[in-house]
Amino acid sequence: MATLDVQPLPDLPSDAAALFHREFLPQARTRLAHGEAVLTLLFAAADHTHRAWRVAAVQGLAREHTPARVNALAGGNAAAIAAGLAYLEAAEGVTGQYLPLDDAGAGPVV
Repeated sequence: MATLDVQPLPDLPSDAAALFHREFLPQARTRLAHGEAVLTLLFAAADHTHRAWRVAAVQGLAREHTPARVNALAGGNAAAIAAGLAYLEAAEGVTGQYLPLDDAGAGPVV
C-alpha cells in the first residue's frame, strides 16, 4: 500500500486546501495514473474546520481513479497510523474514506 504524506499544511482551512490542491493533489494524481492501486493520504490532525475539504478531496480522487482505492488517515501516533493502514489494506472494498485517528485506541471489544 502506497502512502502520501500530506504535511505540513497551514492552520487556516482555506490556505490548507489551496496548498493541498497546488502541491499534493498533482502528486496523488500522478501516482494513481502510473498504476498505484491503493493510495492512502496521511494528514496531520486538524480540527473540524478542515474536514469538509479533506473529505471532498479524498472522495474526488477515489471517484476519478476507480478502480484504484484512495483513502485518508488524519492524526494519530505511529501505532494508530500503522493500525489504520493495516485496516485499509485488509478492507478491499473501502475507498473514498477520511478516517481521523487518535492515540488512545478503542480498547478491547467486549
